[in-house]
Amino acid sequence: MSDPAAGGDRFARIRDAMIAFRNAREWKQFHDPKNLAEGLSIEAAELLEVFQWKTTEESRAMITDEAAVAQVSEEVADCFLYCILMADSFGIDLIRAAEQKLLRNGEKYPVEKSRGRREKYDAL
Repeated sequence: MSDPAAGGDRFARIRDAMIAFRNAREWKQFHDPKNLAEGLSIEAAELLEVFQWKTTEESRAMITDEAAVAQVSEEVADCFLYCILMADSFGIDLIRAAEQKLLRNGEKYPVEKSRGRREKYDAL
């Protein structure tokens, strides 16, 4: 199992590299919350486009296709980097926010009520 502290260091390095990348290009002036949200949505749509017209079975088969994995990886990374920029804009500790969200989701979707079910929490 990997060292959680090392993962935190990796995240900090990626975050710092993304911020440095943005700052070196003087792009912060364009990164207001609205434009970052739009950028994230566009990148998420590009991820969705990878699966357009595929059946569920075909999309599952892509997991073993090296080219498909590379394409999905690229789009997921773009989404991740936009999330970093959005969190930076609001001074959000992204890791802490994710940890808190997981806790809230655990409360909304207790195992005993949600195991094997797809209903939203208010319908369980």
